[in-house]
Amino acid sequence: MPADLNDLLADLTRRMDGAIESLRRDLSGLRSGRASPNLLEPVRVEAYGSEVPLSQVGSIAVPEARMLTVSVWDRTVVGAVERAIRDSGLGLNPSTDGQTVRVPIPALTEERRNELARAAARYTENGKISVRGVRRDGMEQTKALEKKSEISQDDMKTWTDAIQKLTDQYIKKVDDIFADKEREIKQV
Repeated sequence: MPADLNDLLADLTRRMDGAIESLRRDLSGLRSGRASPNLLEPVRVEAYGSEVPLSQVGSIAVPEARMLTVSVWDRTVVGAVERAIRDSGLGLNPSTDGQTVRVPIPALTEERRNELARAAARYTENGKISVRGVRRDGMEQTKALEKKSEISQDDMKTWTDAIQKLTDQYIKKVDDIFADKEREIKQV
């Protein structure tokens, strides 16, 4: 149990920051029509007798807005990298140029943009649920302290108000992150 309000708020802040980072990671995988190395993060390559993340067989670069390049370190896995990207379900069509795999990023259709915006909204709602779960834990800890008479009813009111204020700040952060991502997705 936290010794005082500052300890409790520090713990809740740390956990809410984790929810925000998780949301950012989820949203970074949504393609917005612009090239981002995060787009290829889920791709796994059949190499050296097992499946390994793409980042372990080559380096990913963004030479221009609609192009990714993968500089493959071992010439023997270039074909496997190209195949893995093509079969990843990301709708990408890579081409090989020596030890470099070029991945043009096609423009998004309006329908695909709307699908991506809906997916971003789902991720955002999950982020809000995570933040609210952290708030619930904080409120339960506060009620338990009050029940054990470790804090007064006045203190409990102060603590619950502080927890709610912190939660409101993080819900606003989640909404702002979503608004930025939605704007990025809808941008033509």
